[in-house]
Amino acid sequence: MLKKLFVSVCFLCLQQMPMMAQSKPLSDADIWALIKKMSVEEKAGQMTQLDLGVIAKGDICKLTWPQSIDTLKLKLAIQKYHIGSILNVGCGSGTMSMAQWQSILSDVQFYNHKYSKNGVPIVYGIDAIHGVNYTQKGTLFPQQIAQAATWNPALIQSVYEATAYEMRATGLPWNFSPVLDIGRQPLWSRFFETFGEDVCLAKKMTASAVIGLQGSQNATDQFHVAACMKHFLGYSFSLSGHDRTPAWISERELRTYFLPTFKKAIDLGAKTLMVNSGEINGVPVHVNAELLTQLLRHELGFTGVVVTDWEDIYKLVDIHKVAANKHEAVFKAINAGVDMSMTPNDFGYTEALIDLIKQGKLRLSRIDSSVFRILKLKNDLGLFQAMPQQAYPKFGSSEHAVLSYQVAAESVTLLKNTNQLLPLKSGQNLFVCGPSAHSLNALNGAWTHTWQGIDTTFNTQGKLTILQALQRKSFKVNYALDFQKAQQNGFKQYEKAIKQSNCIVICLAEQPSTEVPGNINDLTLPEDQIQLVKSLKQFGKPIVLVCSFNRPRIISAIEPDVAAIIYANLLSDEGGRVIADCIDGGINPSGKLPFTYPRYANDLVHYDRKYTEDLNIDFSMTAYNPQFDFGFGLSYTQFQYADLSVSNDTMHMAADSVLITVKIKNTGLRAGKEVVQLYKSDLVASVTPSVKQLQDFIKVELQPGQEKTISFKVYRQDLTLVNQSLKTVTEPGDFKFQIAQLSTSIYVQ
Repeated sequence: MLKKLFVSVCFLCLQQMPMMAQSKPLSDADIWALIKKMSVEEKAGQMTQLDLGVIAKGDICKLTWPQSIDTLKLKLAIQKYHIGSILNVGCGSGTMSMAQWQSILSDVQFYNHKYSKNGVPIVYGIDAIHGVNYTQKGTLFPQQIAQAATWNPALIQSVYEATAYEMRATGLPWNFSPVLDIGRQPLWSRFFETFGEDVCLAKKMTASAVIGLQGSQNATDQFHVAACMKHFLGYSFSLSGHDRTPAWISERELRTYFLPTFKKAIDLGAKTLMVNSGEINGVPVHVNAELLTQLLRHELGFTGVVVTDWEDIYKLVDIHKVAANKHEAVFKAINAGVDMSMTPNDFGYTEALIDLIKQGKLRLSRIDSSVFRILKLKNDLGLFQAMPQQAYPKFGSSEHAVLSYQVAAESVTLLKNTNQLLPLKSGQNLFVCGPSAHSLNALNGAWTHTWQGIDTTFNTQGKLTILQALQRKSFKVNYALDFQKAQQNGFKQYEKAIKQSNCIVICLAEQPSTEVPGNINDLTLPEDQIQLVKSLKQFGKPIVLVCSFNRPRIISAIEPDVAAIIYANLLSDEGGRVIADCIDGGINPSGKLPFTYPRYANDLVHYDRKYTEDLNIDFSMTAYNPQFDFGFGLSYTQFQYADLSVSNDTMHMAADSVLITVKIKNTGLRAGKEVVQLYKSDLVASVTPSVKQLQDFIKVELQPGQEKTISFKVYRQDLTLVNQSLKTVTEPGDFKFQIAQLSTSIYVQ
């Protein structure tokens, strides 16, 4: 009876700890007083994060379904090990219903209240990567790379606000998101989880994510959650492109490209940070005190919680070989700056940590600082307070679905449109095929209901694939779902349908995957998909290519064979409707590439390249030749730029700024959105400058014939570089600014 009453009070969220319920948040002094009373075992427990599988019924990777708490396992975890955090949905498990989550989270708090000696609440974390992807009927949003393709930070902030809202509705207060790694290695399996290759664009999206999750006042209330910056630092730039393999990055390069997004998030008050699982320059980041303490704590001033990734302290022994045993691994990681270990499947870390403290090998003051940060996080999240029950009527609502659709609509990127083939006229005959034609999984990618996102069991009911959405249009649709079998037969059984079609829509895809399972050795599109296009080209019909990729797969072999290319990124549950609406003109595409699309597998040069990368064998500046440039994207209307001007041609003082203005006009016949992109070029510098770098951007909507004047304010501090002494400075000299084909310049004294 007592348990039922307790559950009815707090089943909606992990926001209560009745044993220590407060009317207001704890003060820092209160937290320190609590720490003073805690035993070594209790402190070690606070620094431990377990997977749900450890305390659920069944074996760790073969849990009973629906998942439920094994009270004896949970009692052990709380009473003996005093665990401070739980994560995940259990190894090998799928999406849970709201009722399942509420039952599990209520059980955790109930038994923590019953067995905990110190009354400290347990904080639960989850990978809500693109919406509450582990809660049934929750809203799924486009993946991060698709979000970046909108070039619309205000819209993306709404995505993270909705995600935080639906997390709190589920009961989950801590999100292992956003990924702030810069996508400068397109082979990387987690490329789609980034905001692209550019620092300026990624920083603006970073701000949107952190403010959206935590609130504009950084108040993680009943509608906001703690953000987790991932993965500090340099994780995305492994030399091989394979996940969790060595990166070799100079400190100047780290500071120029990979650090700024994290600095932005820290400046905005992001509460937690997850460590890079790999190594940089031969040192695993989990034991790198220069990064985790000197840079992160002392230089950047981060005061939040540092958590490991999955089993990464153990991997210091088993994989990295920098520790002889578990005790040495724990010792090195804690001294480097780790606060909490995602252990996550046993208590070995906790036991080793207790031993090290009791043996005097780890200073108690070092442990107390971590415990303080963890308890402060829980306090900030309201877990110590008895908070009023809150309703969440917008969970999985049509309002949030509309938002997801809008993001997908602004993300979809038109890369080719020969003779304005698109949009197609109504009533046309279409032949549709390809691996993503009838697959929600291909539209969603990994981190969708399951880790790898390949299980169709949990797909959101009622959402349309590309094929289904096209069938609801005015088109006459014929299709070949088993394209490989049809291809083997030369499409003979579909020959009549193809010949009668006005257009062929080929929906290409990459198998959903992430992390090590997503490793590939070549960016080239799989041969069967290349041959699919070649086989259908022989029918002489115009081909529309729809690409749902985890990363930019090489399409140079087939690009000349198709009339139009729609790059869909990973648009998620609303992607089918959005693609169909793009094809028939219901949407005027406005997405722009957040990365440089390579033409060849090994020609991975970024748009902000150096001048030497432009130099060809004949010494002409023609070597840079991507398939599509960063920031590129077509529209069904046309835009004209004119009258680029700068308010002053000289900057004198440190606080000086200039105003750059340009006129943009919609010269086409339909309304459209355009991203006005301002680029800068430092013409002479003490370290080799980039050919150009994105300085700022704004997305505008214009009606046919409408003209607007767009202004950008540029400060002297915006024109910095990291010099040879690793100082961020603005050097005197000439700077060029460019918008479209227009340019102007200033001199900085």
